[in-house]
Amino acid sequence: MKTFSILGCGWLGFPLAKQFIEKGITVKGSTTSEEKIPLFKEHSIIPYLINTDEKPSYQDFLNTDVLLIMITSKKIEAYENLISEIEKSSVKRVVFISSTSVYPRLNKEYTEEDKTVDSLLSKVENLFKDNKLFKTTIIRFAGLFGGKRQPGNWFKDKKIQQPNGFVNMIHRDDCMAIIDQIITDGIFGEIFNACANHHPTRKDFYVNAKRSIGMAIPDFDNSQKLQYKIISPTKLINRLNYQFIHNDLLAI
Repeated sequence: MKTFSILGCGWLGFPLAKQFIEKGITVKGSTTSEEKIPLFKEHSIIPYLINTDEKPSYQDFLNTDVLLIMITSKKIEAYENLISEIEKSSVKRVVFISSTSVYPRLNKEYTEEDKTVDSLLSKVENLFKDNKLFKTTIIRFAGLFGGKRQPGNWFKDKKIQQPNGFVNMIHRDDCMAIIDQIITDGIFGEIFNACANHHPTRKDFYVNAKRSIGMAIPDFDNSQKLQYKIISPTKLINRLNYQFIHNDLLAI
């Protein structure tokens, strides 16, 4: 029986863990909250209390076939310590969840070949990408929504900037399906942009999102110089032969 370990078993990791368990996979899930331990046990997720910022001992958590990293630490040391522990473990395959925030807003379309900004996240990506002791696939997710993350509830008390810019979004259902397929197909050692292949303007998207839950049309601030980026998922679509579950962002 295969074992997967999900470091950061939250908004995305928790339903993904349940999906894996339904397929007969043993799942170890980490949380920083003791209150979540009973919930994990209830759903047959083997619970681990791990705070990556406190230089923990990962021990048996890293005894796994695939390690999925979904934490959001702002400390480079946390990732350096994690990598050091992975190197001492049996882990050979890693999925690292990153973000399209690594791309600057230069009014262009971005592929995986484009240069990223000098940020903590891009530095962390390089730590995993350059390691020769295990293979990491990096998934750069666009803006996340689904479940309790409802875009219509965003920007409640402030104007929305850059209304003529474009949105880059991905639904949680697609996040889960993409991760599952990458692992199933054994695609490791690559980088993928994961973003719906539909980029309405911010104005169209948020007007639609507000209306869909019965809220008033939001206010927009058009005073700033237009800055945007469009994330291309072409590599992912071609490499995985992937069809998005939620590709029309105005139909959701």
